[in-house]
Amino acid sequence: MPESIPGGYALNCTRRQYLATRLSVADGHWSRLCGLIGRSPENFREGQGLWIVPCRGVHTLGMRFPIDVVYLTRENVVLHLEPSLPPWRFAPIRLQAASVLELPENTLRATGTTIGDELEIDTRSTGAARRDA
Repeated sequence: MPESIPGGYALNCTRRQYLATRLSVADGHWSRLCGLIGRSPENFREGQGLWIVPCRGVHTLGMRFPIDVVYLTRENVVLHLEPSLPPWRFAPIRLQAASVLELPENTLRATGTTIGDELEIDTRSTGAARRDA
């Protein structure tokens, strides 16, 4: 299971909206491969998120609920969006992406997040907020 970062967050600086206030990080081979597999919708609610680093594409194989997916550049600029990606699907691969942020369904709509928005991601495990993945 990915490491949970108490107080870690993903903030859309452009919209001044939090995408996640309870952020988990998947930065190892196994944690990136597994992602959210095995979680129930009740265990991935509003305010939660999974930041997958490095990552250029995701799948929802083995999942039971849809998610919103945000592809980010190295500078954490939104490159591509996959809102409401259903279970048992492959999202497109974006070669320009450096990381992907997985969020509960409807987070993108609720926050108005769009391509070109700048995000700040604070992993707290490194003790610093980062705009560069």
